[in-house]
Amino acid sequence: MYQELFTIPFTPWTIKGYGTMMVIGFLMASFLMQRLSKRDGLDPLIVTNAALYSLIAGVIGARIFFVLHHIREFKGEFLKVFEIWNGGLEFLGGVILAIVFLCVYLKRSKMPVKRVLDIMAMGLMLALAFGRIGCILNGCCWGKPTELPWGIRFPYGSFAYTSQINTNPERGRETPHLNIPREEYCTHSEYGDVWYPRPIEELTDSQREKVTHGEYRCLPVHPSQAYASLSALLIFGILYGAWRRARTKPGTLFGRSGMGFGFMFVLYGLARFLLELTRDDNPFEWVFLTVSQIIGLGMMVAGILLMVVFARQKADIQIGSAESRDQSQESRVTS
Repeated sequence: MYQELFTIPFTPWTIKGYGTMMVIGFLMASFLMQRLSKRDGLDPLIVTNAALYSLIAGVIGARIFFVLHHIREFKGEFLKVFEIWNGGLEFLGGVILAIVFLCVYLKRSKMPVKRVLDIMAMGLMLALAFGRIGCILNGCCWGKPTELPWGIRFPYGSFAYTSQINTNPERGRETPHLNIPREEYCTHSEYGDVWYPRPIEELTDSQREKVTHGEYRCLPVHPSQAYASLSALLIFGILYGAWRRARTKPGTLFGRSGMGFGFMFVLYGLARFLLELTRDDNPFEWVFLTVSQIIGLGMMVAGILLMVVFARQKADIQIGSAESRDQSQESRVTS
């Protein structure tokens, strides 16, 4: 866990791990989309601009979604709504606003919306693969305690540690995961029945030993962030494979514009639903489902509907036209 990677020389500002991985993910996605746009006969500059504007809209949407999801934390402290640098973005909210803005921008730019969305879907999954690594560095989106050999431990004072020493009625947890003498090691919140670990500098040497290497250290948890990163990378690989196949065989199912975008909704919705089973941060909103699982189910339904609509359309002749022409020319030369 490295929330701050380093301090900029001669300034009090620090470079955040989460933000750094988001930037790397965006740059990698932009490079990918430029390459794919050229191969698909699209203007890479417009596609890159669309990605940049969508990123800005996505950050705003992700923040709005987080604030609405945790509205009680902002009561009486309205200015905290704008403190994005302190964390608090939810990916699903960002996707919704980014897609709406993207469609409007592409329409005004007279670009083939569905073809661009297919490319954007691959870029989004690639960016997410890097962004979830940022979640590990930040310590957010933590998993449930596990005894599996690949479980990871977060440090004393982390989000996961604070969660483990508290009850969580919103997740049906009436007893803490970690039984620590809270009066000795923690301070009690004035705004609710929540205990926060005291700064490690205030602990005695014996207490530090117990919370870092002894009986009161953080329990190992599922590396949910790594699961999410790997699943996003897998989805990217599946979408890219389908996209390439459509360019060699335009008459196939994925030879219809927008199919990759709809398929991304199905795959990501399913992955997010399953990944939530390993996480321990989001409260249950309905029965034993978190809001992310509910939205994940909605994404799957929306993706299936999109694929059904796009499947009824004729195969897009423009898809694969550049590669098909090259291959036909090569075949004529060879013959």
